[in-house]
Amino acid sequence: MQRYTKAQMAERVARDIPNGAYVNLGIGLPTMVANHLPRDREIILHTENGLLGMGPAPVTAVPGASFFHHADSFAMMRGGHLDFCVLGAFQVSVAGDLANWHTGAKDAIPAVGGAMDLAIGAKRVYVMMEHLTKQGDSKIVARCTYPLTGVRCVHRIFTDLAVLDVTPRGLAVVEMCDGLTYEELQALSGVPLARPSQSMEKH
Repeated sequence: MQRYTKAQMAERVARDIPNGAYVNLGIGLPTMVANHLPRDREIILHTENGLLGMGPAPVTAVPGASFFHHADSFAMMRGGHLDFCVLGAFQVSVAGDLANWHTGAKDAIPAVGGAMDLAIGAKRVYVMMEHLTKQGDSKIVARCTYPLTGVRCVHRIFTDLAVLDVTPRGLAVVEMCDGLTYEELQALSGVPLARPSQSMEKH
C-alpha cells in the first residue's frame, strides 16, 4: 500500500474546509494544513494566542489580520465562533471521543493548551494523525484509555491510511490510500468500520 504522506494528509484536510470558514489548527501535523489551503477560497485561520488571519507557516499575518488578547481568543473558541478545528490525537474512539493531551505515562508532560476549549467550542472537529503508533497499535480504539480531551466531539478522522467519518452508528470509511483493501484497513484498525458503500450521509 502507498500511505498518504504528511503533505497529502494536510492537502486532504484542506479540501474539506469550505470558503469563508474560521479555523483553528492544532500543534503538530495540523499546522501543515495552512500551507495547503485552496487559493480560490478565503479561509480565516485563528490562533490561540490572539491572531485572526494567520498565513502559511512559519507564522505570518495575511492582509486584514487582527491581533487581540488571548482571553478574547479563548472567548472565540468557547463561544462557538470557530467553524472548524483540526487537532492531533493519541487516540480517537469509535464514538468520537478524543484523547490528545496526555498518555498517562509518569514521565509524560501534560499539554492541554486550548484543545479542550476547541473540542467543545468548534462547530466541527477534525483529527489529523497517523493511523498506528510506533509500536503498531491502532490509534482508533473502541474506548479511549488515555485521559479524555472531549467526549463525542470528533466528526472526521484523517490518517495516513484513510479518511473516516464518525457517525451515530460508528466509523464509516470515506477514502483509503492506494493499495489498501477494506479488509486490511479493518484488521489494522481493530474496530468495526462501515464499508464506503455503507457510509451514512457525510457530516
